[in-house]
Amino acid sequence: MQFSSHIRFGLRAIVTCLMTLGTVASQAQPAVGGDDTLLNMAQAWRKKDTATLSMLLPQASGHPLEPWAAYWELNARLESASAGEVDAFLQRYAGTYQEDRLRNDWLLQLGKNRDFEGFARYYPAFRMRDDREVRCYALYADAVLGGRSGGEMAQEFRDSWYGQRDSDDGCTLAAGGLRQKGVIRDADIWRKARLAAETNRMGTARTAVGVIDGAAAMSVPGIFSSPASYLATQADAGSRSGRELAVLALLRMASSNPMSAAQAMQSGWAARLEAHDRNWVWGEIGKQAALNLDSSAMNYFSQVRQLRDLDDVKLGWMARAALRMGYWPQVRHAIEAMSPEAQREPIWVYWRARALQGGLHLGHGPDREAAALYRSIAGHQGFYEQLALEALGERIGTPATPAGLSGSERAAARANPGLQRAIYAMSIGLRSEGTREWNYTTNLHQRGGMNDRELLAAAALACEREWWDRCINTSERTKSVFDLQQRFPTPYRNVVVPRSQSTGVDPAYVYGLIRQESRFASAARSGVGASGLMQVMPATARYTARKLGIPYEPSMLTHLDTNVRLGTGYLKLVQDDFEGSLPMAAAAYNAGPGRPRAWRNGPMLEGAIWAENIPFGETRDYVKKVLSNTVNYAILLTGQPQSLRSRLGQVGPLAPGLPDLSRDLPSTAVRQIMPSGEVRVLSDPTDAP
Repeated sequence: MQFSSHIRFGLRAIVTCLMTLGTVASQAQPAVGGDDTLLNMAQAWRKKDTATLSMLLPQASGHPLEPWAAYWELNARLESASAGEVDAFLQRYAGTYQEDRLRNDWLLQLGKNRDFEGFARYYPAFRMRDDREVRCYALYADAVLGGRSGGEMAQEFRDSWYGQRDSDDGCTLAAGGLRQKGVIRDADIWRKARLAAETNRMGTARTAVGVIDGAAAMSVPGIFSSPASYLATQADAGSRSGRELAVLALLRMASSNPMSAAQAMQSGWAARLEAHDRNWVWGEIGKQAALNLDSSAMNYFSQVRQLRDLDDVKLGWMARAALRMGYWPQVRHAIEAMSPEAQREPIWVYWRARALQGGLHLGHGPDREAAALYRSIAGHQGFYEQLALEALGERIGTPATPAGLSGSERAAARANPGLQRAIYAMSIGLRSEGTREWNYTTNLHQRGGMNDRELLAAAALACEREWWDRCINTSERTKSVFDLQQRFPTPYRNVVVPRSQSTGVDPAYVYGLIRQESRFASAARSGVGASGLMQVMPATARYTARKLGIPYEPSMLTHLDTNVRLGTGYLKLVQDDFEGSLPMAAAAYNAGPGRPRAWRNGPMLEGAIWAENIPFGETRDYVKKVLSNTVNYAILLTGQPQSLRSRLGQVGPLAPGLPDLSRDLPSTAVRQIMPSGEVRVLSDPTDAP
């Protein structure tokens, strides 16, 4: 087959020569195609139309995006391709994103075929190393065929396996092989089943259990469909598998009704479980109660006798529940029980410092350890970094501007082949392909990715072409420098600022929201119909137009000025109806007004604690990013230092006697309940990998 691929390339060369000599007329191969050829091939690849791809491939020869065309054609028939064809492709397009992407695909195919001798030949040259299934195949080959073992290998596998939401062939194969070799323990596999149960992934849980006990795996569907019935009629704590299945049933009960799970534990199941299993179940009950903003969450967490038996997710929710209740010692205990990696995250560095101060900010009393923690993260680059600056008594001002880019630095970015292909792909509408190639070129093509100066130059290139999401994304990757204007561009200022001011909304807040919603793609449209810079839903547009007394037709929503007018108009309505609260208005814009209306009930909280306790992970992240963005945009727009704490304010129940105007507001977002129980806000933009 390798010989045949060379024949094919040779025939193309012969045909080209004949065309040049004029000896071939209508029967000759078509001339090099234009952009339409690539667009048609992209469409054919998505349909896996191998015939069309093969027919069009010769026309893509010499096109700037030829590597994409060749990748699509070979990828679509990779199951039947030969090693010779793959080798020819890898050689022809060496150094490109497409070379490494095809190697990734080929490694998956070799793993599926159990050709680990071939796998070992291709894997060392794999640069991206970002596919967990490929990594699992590699670990299996190392352990089973190469005899490698050890704790480092076990941890590497757990990181890959636990990070996957759904089961796949590579990690399932590796789990069985590594278990047989003694690299991982049964407890590691049962833990995977527990994590799957907690996220409502029945198939994943069943697959994990099956690695250990095929008979026990048959019980998993019944546990998921009726955990209470399973515990009452089938559960048997007399064996390891029996106890583990009972734990899965208790975890499933906790996900829907924490109180029922707590009652089951108190009525006898706690005594039938081993101590570490008991702690895990109580931790999950506490987590689910915390997600419900239930004041009993800390009572459940108090049943955990050894916090280090819990994973970082449960400990995170223990810390949040303790923050909500003002239990600062418990905040500290939860954080100090986390893994070292989690403790280094800015969120937990900040709250640990606050806990050391008994909840007060540094200015209320000296504490050297707290000050050191704040100083270790303080900066402009995120929500907790900004709060840490303020905790140190500093205002959030303009960061030091990096040295200007030289002509040679800019020229190197313009000449980079990967960036050139990415820009070309974007220019003809292949946005996903352009984004992936850009990300690979800046982050994965060389070990460690581009250095800070190269990233600034690449970001400047994206900014010049008004490719704002790559401008922002690339500049955000710098480590030692912070270019405020690159990270927080202000396109469409002649529309956004006057519309915001005329509506009565802070332009910095509007910019902060737009940056999170659409990354300034004015033609952005989500799969559920949210449109434009401010990702406004049609129903929201109609409601707001009616409230503002302006004419409205659906086609108007894609017009820049109308989109901003309706988006800022709705944001003003939301902000007013939530008594001016910026965190609540942002949450309402993202998840609909009904949710924050419920989330505000309970104790009066400082805005940062309220935001951190938002049950939807996507909305929690959104609110923090919008408020942090707002601070940086306010610095740019006013030239003055700013405060994040003052914008967060206090959040609590509606004052007695005040009407709840928010009940009349429509939602800007469409939420989808995923099989895992996760709530996904579909109007949010995504950053393609």
